[in-house]
Amino acid sequence: MIRIAIAEDIERIFNTLKNKIELSNDFQVVEWCKTGKEMLHKIQQGLEVDVILMDIEMPEMNGIEATSKIIANYPYTKILMCSVYDDEQHLFEAIMAGAKGYILKDETPEKVHRSLFETLEGGSAMSSSMALKALNIIKNGKPISEKEDENTSNLTKRELEIVELLAKGLSYERVSDTLGISYGTTRKHIENIYRKLNVHSKLDAINKLKNNNF
Repeated sequence: MIRIAIAEDIERIFNTLKNKIELSNDFQVVEWCKTGKEMLHKIQQGLEVDVILMDIEMPEMNGIEATSKIIANYPYTKILMCSVYDDEQHLFEAIMAGAKGYILKDETPEKVHRSLFETLEGGSAMSSSMALKALNIIKNGKPISEKEDENTSNLTKRELEIVELLAKGLSYERVSDTLGISYGTTRKHIENIYRKLNVHSKLDAINKLKNNNF
């Protein structure tokens, strides 16, 4: 049995990932940590698993920092990033931290299983869209900057695209269809937009960016 640990702060998403993974009899989820710091602590205590599925955005210590610290001290640990972030910057930071691959949370169970097997075999599993971004990083020598000027409050390129579509009156469903991402991924991006801009509605977000000459 292949032992899997998951670092994910949202219980609903953890359960979804666990159910996907355990649709295959080859895998068993044996550990759940809600923060990167907790996962690091478990590894330090002697937790032995075959692959860690690591979220990025978590309290106390994010997945990229946790990956960096784990790999620095336990270099043979196999960590597969699993995130809603689909931009080059997060991909670049994850790989530089020592992650073996990068998949998105809305992948099918079959893709998750293949990615786990590939990671175990020493490969670099990636969602198709992330593989294209990895090629762009190689081609350009660095990730395309996802950050705009200070007036955009550090929103990523994808987050800015979402705000622009919302400003045009598109629903969350239409935004998802237009960008080719899942509804859940769109909602997660919107949550991050609200947090970064310190607002509580799409109208407030749009107005704040307009007031900052976006």
